[in-house]
Amino acid sequence: MAKLTSVLGLLVFGFLCFICLPAEAALKKYQFDVKVSNVSRLCHAKQMVTVNGGFPGPTIYAREGDRVQINVTNYAQYNLSIHWHGLKQYRNGWADGPAYITQCPIQTGNSYVYDFNVTGQRGTLWWHAHILWLRATVYGAIVILPQQGTPFPFPKPDREEVLVLGEWWNADVEQVEKQGNALGIPPNMSDAHTINGKPGPLFPCSEKYTFAMEVEKGKTYMLRIVNAALNDELFFALANHTFTVVEIDAVYTKPFTTEAILIAPGQTTNVLVRANQAPGRYFMAARAFMDAPISVDNKTATAIFQYKGIPETVLPKLPTLPAQNDSDFALSYGSKLKSLNTPNYPANVPLNVDRHLLFTVGLGINPCPTCINGTRLTASLNNISFTMPQTALLQSHYFNIKGVYTPDFPDKPPTPFNFTGAPLTANLRTNLGTRISKIAFNSTVELVIQDTNLLSVESHPFHLHGYNFFVVGTGLGNFDPKKDPAKYNLIDPIERNTVGVPTGGWTAIRFRADNPGVWFFHCHLELHTGWGLKTAFLVEDGPGSDHITLPPPKDIPRC
Repeated sequence: MAKLTSVLGLLVFGFLCFICLPAEAALKKYQFDVKVSNVSRLCHAKQMVTVNGGFPGPTIYAREGDRVQINVTNYAQYNLSIHWHGLKQYRNGWADGPAYITQCPIQTGNSYVYDFNVTGQRGTLWWHAHILWLRATVYGAIVILPQQGTPFPFPKPDREEVLVLGEWWNADVEQVEKQGNALGIPPNMSDAHTINGKPGPLFPCSEKYTFAMEVEKGKTYMLRIVNAALNDELFFALANHTFTVVEIDAVYTKPFTTEAILIAPGQTTNVLVRANQAPGRYFMAARAFMDAPISVDNKTATAIFQYKGIPETVLPKLPTLPAQNDSDFALSYGSKLKSLNTPNYPANVPLNVDRHLLFTVGLGINPCPTCINGTRLTASLNNISFTMPQTALLQSHYFNIKGVYTPDFPDKPPTPFNFTGAPLTANLRTNLGTRISKIAFNSTVELVIQDTNLLSVESHPFHLHGYNFFVVGTGLGNFDPKKDPAKYNLIDPIERNTVGVPTGGWTAIRFRADNPGVWFFHCHLELHTGWGLKTAFLVEDGPGSDHITLPPPKDIPRC
């Protein structure tokens, strides 16, 4: 009997140990076939580049701790690469994806396997092509679920829905971009915004191109919202319902309620919405935000939030969106975003700074004899318009290939001026160059991004690859290094990977440079990126084998 009790005790102990162990990480495999597909919207049929024939492409589902392998086979006429936006890719820049930064593009007829671990992240991110304007049609969502047994830090929703906001051009997007570049002016804007690839019934020929989600009264839904638009910040709202924001850029937030959200290209936002209104049909709507004298696609995309049992003959109600130039809403909304800063989800804000950087954002005009006005629009950081290399920066760094870049990007603008004062209509010593900033491993960095009134002030969403950062401060006018840091939020600032710099203002971010490699930093308005509004950080290797860049895969595309 004693022997039997001992055996039972061992079995129980073994079972308890088994259930206490964390679930094994899974291997998630995906096949992405990049190919040209026939797609129709707005009474126009055209051929465009897609993944697996979908617009948007497939959603990637993984769990925190999983390993993901995505085999990308390129059947399209363009060479391309894909970026997994917001995934930190620790020591593994080879899987990050921006063409000519971490890899050369996948050539037509070739394949490449992106292989990465999802470590310390959960929430909504997204993926997109990272070359030319191909991300106009080549994009999709990434949903990272928490580890098994780990609850959300907010009430569990009854259901989730992915909503990817995008754009539609009746013309071939690549031809639109080429025409703009040839003329030296901004290309034609999009013909419609879309929600899950569909513009909604406010557009012609769009009755069947309307996304609808059926809901039940009394239930709560989590909307995972991605802004995949090339060039437009967007307001998004749902008629007669309020949102509770619970996450942005795959980082949990202190929940707050709002009638609408503002989401810039590259950003993601998770909101909870309770179906607590009179059963009916309600429009979800997206429309551009622009508070500078610049043309945008101001047409409204819609989708339908439809209560179960309501016939489709019932006309949906439209929400009241903020005015297109509602700067007050934009600033107020941004001020409400705060990190949880709890023991489970701490906000590890760098309190001491090793490196202070000030990057000025400038638009300018360069001579161009073949362009329509004899000039070409350009963009710069610290008066440097970035020239894309022909060899990938990470490969040239790792293999010590000389002559590809110089690690001398200036920490401050070489010519200080009244950044947001009277408009300046000429270049301010703008230079071309492949110049990047070298950062010591594990050093702490504060970067102030300052908008300027070169040609015009404008809002700019900036994305840093390989990192999250803390948004410690923002303001209008010129950044004052003596007064403004005293107003920083160093307790619970929001943590994210893409941040908007307000029109005629500045934003300060902080991060710890603990991920070695070469990491792209650029405006996520594709128009400005193409004009040179970008650079990269070369984060040096650290001590020990756990702090150095991993070797490249054997099959990585080379230039």
